[in-house]
Amino acid sequence: MNNTTGRKHLKDILKRLILEPEGFTPEHAASGLCSIMRGEASDAQMGGFLTALKLRGVDCEPAMIAALAQEMLSSALIPHIELDDKSREDFGVIADIVGTGGDGWNTFNVSTTSSLIAAAAGLTVTKHGSRAFSSNCGSADFLESLGCNLRVVLPSHVDKFVKEHHYCFIVASTFYPSMRHGMKMWGELGFSTILNILGPLTNPVVPNRAVIGVNSKALGPVMAEALQIMGRRNYAVVCGDENLDEISIAGDTHVWHIQESGEIRNYTINPRDFGVPAHPLSEAAGATLEENKATLHRLLSNELEGKDIAVRDFVLINTGFLLYVAGTASSMEEGASIARQTLESGKVKMLLENFAKATWAL
Repeated sequence: MNNTTGRKHLKDILKRLILEPEGFTPEHAASGLCSIMRGEASDAQMGGFLTALKLRGVDCEPAMIAALAQEMLSSALIPHIELDDKSREDFGVIADIVGTGGDGWNTFNVSTTSSLIAAAAGLTVTKHGSRAFSSNCGSADFLESLGCNLRVVLPSHVDKFVKEHHYCFIVASTFYPSMRHGMKMWGELGFSTILNILGPLTNPVVPNRAVIGVNSKALGPVMAEALQIMGRRNYAVVCGDENLDEISIAGDTHVWHIQESGEIRNYTINPRDFGVPAHPLSEAAGATLEENKATLHRLLSNELEGKDIAVRDFVLINTGFLLYVAGTASSMEEGASIARQTLESGKVKMLLENFAKATWAL
């Protein structure tokens, strides 16, 4: 999709989208995004395009989502990673855990914490994320508040971090410089757009294992089919019964699991599948950035208070599922057990400290 020869200006694409919606194709959508990334469009045209896509319902069409994601990936700065320890059983496995956001629950930074625990357990994780748009604090905000200097982490550094720490955080704005043209406008729109959906699909490392949370059960099968079209395998799309973009600690979570064969298997999981008790979601709610930092420090230091138990169990089931999907654990319960042992061992605290120091040493 990155061949821009013959590509139309966004103004022409927008005209077709508004006046001839029945003839609007995935190729047209990709061409419009390409025009934005080339810096050709005005704020009014970009806002009109994203609004019209929303009204057109492209977030219900897997082919549209896949075409837009592939177009966005074509503009990414792709890091080169060499995994040289071929003796490891999970040689070649790189994972991510990420959500669309926008579910309105403002829970604790679960996916970020889970990514750190999984990496401390030995899984190679390249966590893709950004600064806050729809939550109290985004994943990048959270790690930066914990002492990580993410602004200096470039594509050329990823291989080093992966080899030395099994972990790297990929800040979307650094690896997608062409998206700078629409960032201000995107933040001003006041509603979620197709870009919220594209973020979890466009980790520039292109991990071969991932857990992706969505904020609507209706979006789950659509996202899974888009990933299938993109050729992704061993990915799981999840949505808590409350339309939570993570595995719920309160009850059932719906899963659309793309198998190695490409088949999408739909099933439901519950905290008891992880050997963990359920808790009301209100007990795992996030708060301010400072409060979330304090909660994480208590988790990493094994100094839990009150509602910290619910937050810990919330993190364990999400980490456990990632370890299960990645093949590190043979069952969800084993995954949660590995996650708990890793958390209580102090390895996660050490990983975070070492990763933070390494970012400042660049």
